[in-house]
Amino acid sequence: MPRPTPAQLAYGSATVICSALAMLLLTETQSGPGVVAIACVALALGLGTALGVPRLRAARSTPAPRPAAARAPYRAQATVTAPAPSAAGPEAPRRVPEATLHH
Repeated sequence: MPRPTPAQLAYGSATVICSALAMLLLTETQSGPGVVAIACVALALGLGTALGVPRLRAARSTPAPRPAAARAPYRAQATVTAPAPSAAGPEAPRRVPEATLHH
């Protein structure tokens, strides 16, 4: 099992202290079993926080997946142009794509 990093120790200790103080102040517990229960919950929260630090670091270091559109190679849109009018005769009627017609 690897040794805990300083960040794990710091986050875990801070969580234990802050959560224990907050729960003691909010519940106003003065009995022995109540204080022991709060201490156990605070230790569990601190342990969970300390073990969660490496997962957060790993999640930040891995790049976010790119959307499928960004991964696809660039494909230029085909453009259709009308033929230039000729001097020999009148201009041919142009077809308008159905997608651009408004009803």
